[in-house]
Amino acid sequence: MNILLVRVSSLGDVLHNLPMVADILRHHPDAKIDWVVEEGYVSLVRLNPHVRKIIPFALRRWRKSLLKASTRAEIKAFVRDLRAEQYDYVFDTQGLIKTGLIMGAAHTKVGGHKYGMGNASEGSGYESLSRIFHSHSVKVEPRAHAVTRGREVAASALGYQVDSLPDFGLPAPDPAAPRPEWMPSEPWAVFFHGTARDAKKWATANWIETGKALAPMPVLLPWGSEKEKREAEAIAAQLPNARVLPKLSMTDAVKLAQHADLAIGVDTGLTHIAAAFLRPTVEIYCDSPRWKTEGNWSPRIINLGDTGAPPSAVDVIAAARQLLVRA
Repeated sequence: MNILLVRVSSLGDVLHNLPMVADILRHHPDAKIDWVVEEGYVSLVRLNPHVRKIIPFALRRWRKSLLKASTRAEIKAFVRDLRAEQYDYVFDTQGLIKTGLIMGAAHTKVGGHKYGMGNASEGSGYESLSRIFHSHSVKVEPRAHAVTRGREVAASALGYQVDSLPDFGLPAPDPAAPRPEWMPSEPWAVFFHGTARDAKKWATANWIETGKALAPMPVLLPWGSEKEKREAEAIAAQLPNARVLPKLSMTDAVKLAQHADLAIGVDTGLTHIAAAFLRPTVEIYCDSPRWKTEGNWSPRIINLGDTGAPPSAVDVIAAARQLLVRA
């Protein structure tokens, strides 16, 4: 059985679809699974050894230079790669017109099926016109967890029930592997403080209070933009145990989450990746619904706050200490 998953972005949403792979193989061990994903997230999907082929999609880069011959050649190569295989099932779990077009371009065998979501969940960017590319549309609960949505689409198509905790298929850290220069040799914490929407951020004073409570444990501060770098520097200026990291590639950012002895972060992709690796993780919700993405598959994950109700530094410090004692 050949299966294609279409989930191109964002980082957290790609992560939350990884358990589909383990589910499918648990019930159909001989299935061969391919995945279309934005090129920037290929390194994350590649960590799952059960994905046979990854087909990179580069719309974010292509749309900046659509008139260039080189861009048009890349798009043609992508379509050729997409259509090189005939699939029994194609799953679109993003529900956008762009992902519907990818689904529409994919080849299915005679009698093959294309499954997608039949409705939006609360707060999703679902586009109802995407349904024209499905042969079957699966209704999902309005408040279905981000992990559950994709799992339910595949389960509906392949005739099984979602009845287990999610398995992301991600490898445990290899203690013998070489460590990047920026990674301390002693136990350390990472603060995933940056996120695209300011309302989802946690106050700088809270990060500083939390870092002081963890001292002398080293605290690593990653960043993804110049604004986030300045924010990291403002936190580090008040914490002798904090270190602003160099700009990391996606591969190194995932490695950061994979190896953390303690991860504390707002509702953003790298926080969820740490939780998927089952690292001791405190997830902080300030202006997004906790039900949608909370790590609910391990006691090593503590979720605090909710929309309009960010947790206090005292609450986060208590959760961090609880996780460190368990570790």
